[in-house]
Amino acid sequence: MTLAVTYLPEAPAHDPEIDDINEEAFGPGRFVRAAYKIREGGPHDRNLSFVAMHDGVVIASVRMTWIAAGKGRALLLGPLAVRPAFKNMGIGRKLVAMAIDAARRAGAPAVLLVGDEPYYGPLGFRRIPAGQMVMPRPVDPNRFLAVELRAGAVAALIGDVQHAWQVDGMPADIQTGCAHVRASVA
Repeated sequence: MTLAVTYLPEAPAHDPEIDDINEEAFGPGRFVRAAYKIREGGPHDRNLSFVAMHDGVVIASVRMTWIAAGKGRALLLGPLAVRPAFKNMGIGRKLVAMAIDAARRAGAPAVLLVGDEPYYGPLGFRRIPAGQMVMPRPVDPNRFLAVELRAGAVAALIGDVQHAWQVDGMPADIQTGCAHVRASVA
């Protein structure tokens, strides 16, 4: 039997279900992780984030957040979460592949994540040289991975990793129509 899964760009209506999936997958400990600390600096990019749905219900999601380290810019992938009943079916890998493809089309230089190399390696992720970047909280350097979408992009990422908004300010396209977002981020 083939499972009918639909993959869609993330929409605000998906937020409650995504929050439930992340709670189920990572529990309250997710709030102390380094990647979560970066995400506190501003929103993720919905244009590069996706959900998997089955029977009208979100069963998995992946998000992408713009980050800065030194003069380099990239995307931070995550969280990636799949409901337990749908694990080991390739849904998570499909979402990651979609997110990387969207990042490439958007002109992103690289995608980073904190995760297991045996899972993410086949999708192109490799270890980042130890000490090149510093996350805001401790991270096992063996789990700090990147896929380079533009030659030399990972080498340009040096120093403290933070949400890109913390360094570059809010993008002009968001400033124009979202004064309420600006107020909540400030």
